[in-house]
Amino acid sequence: MFELPEEHRMLQDLVAKFIDRDVMPLEKATLEREMSGQKSSLPPEDEAKLLARCKDLGLWGLDVPEEYGGANLPYAALMGVYEEQGRTCVPFTFPPDSPNLHMLIAVANDEQKKKYLEPYASGEAHSAIAISEPGAGGDPAGMATRAVKDGDDWVINGRKIWVSRVPAADFMILMARTGEGKRHEGITAFIVERGTKGFIIEREIPMLGGQRTYELVFEDCRIPASQLLGTEGKGFAPMQLRLTVRRLQIGAWCIGISRRALDMMIEHVKQRVTFGQRLADRQAIQWWVADAAMKIHACRLMVYDAATKADAGKDVRTEASMVKLYGTEMATEIVDHAMQAFGAMGVAKELPLQLFAQKVRTMRVYEGPSEVHRMAIARRIIGK
Repeated sequence: MFELPEEHRMLQDLVAKFIDRDVMPLEKATLEREMSGQKSSLPPEDEAKLLARCKDLGLWGLDVPEEYGGANLPYAALMGVYEEQGRTCVPFTFPPDSPNLHMLIAVANDEQKKKYLEPYASGEAHSAIAISEPGAGGDPAGMATRAVKDGDDWVINGRKIWVSRVPAADFMILMARTGEGKRHEGITAFIVERGTKGFIIEREIPMLGGQRTYELVFEDCRIPASQLLGTEGKGFAPMQLRLTVRRLQIGAWCIGISRRALDMMIEHVKQRVTFGQRLADRQAIQWWVADAAMKIHACRLMVYDAATKADAGKDVRTEASMVKLYGTEMATEIVDHAMQAFGAMGVAKELPLQLFAQKVRTMRVYEGPSEVHRMAIARRIIGK
């Protein structure tokens, strides 16, 4: 029988209380910002309060190694944290953002760990990562941004798009091509600091749900050789590690989103009467509820299976693709059914359901679109 360790359950309970007490009250303001066309991101004062509360509760650096002041929790413990986080439409992330953290842990040298990883892990610095390009989104191996060695420097030229968190980022992990050969070969990671000459924020791109991404241009952007992250020409695998972490996180978020949508639907259909009968007594609604409960249960088992394997050091790229694909499509369906059950109110801007629907819709694209994951899963299974 699968059962979470008691300390993992206690952590999830603590996070659930934090979400209910400190984060949920901010939903109304989040919805109002999105409704008026503003960014849905938290105002600095609200985010500062939540971060201070996280420190008070010990919800900081949960997967940061102990030598950098963190709790060094396994993936399996973190999945419950992200599930609870997914229940709210308030855009808040427990610091620091895990995927970039794990990439830095994996490949940063001692100097880079001191200069970038330590302040990032402590919350004193923020980061972003630039992978996608106008001609290479779901196929990152097709990137054309190029870094050329010039003496003791690297000179970068190219364009990146769909990059999140750019204005707040103190440094960025940039993926660029440095060599020829097979598509996955010759891709290298670099650290580019904010304000570096030749690093240009071309434009801000409004996305669904009040989110924002950015298009970046690198014009003869010169950085010292010490900014190379990892091994030259071997940046694809660490990048995939980072994407795997995010995909597991997305699966857990989708469980939380689906739970919230299901809870809202159940509360509504038990009260709403049409044509002399409660919606809860209609077979169509009952099947939506049953299917949602089954799929949430299945997705949770998939998430914990992948997380446990990752903790054991196994390659979980296939499982992560399955989790990301199944979770986003599950949440899409459950949120849509909840909106349908609410009728006109379900598509009103006043409820968080529409914001969840927009959030999940973007999830089906970023960190690999559904079609690419189906292709990757099939290729690996057929290849075996």
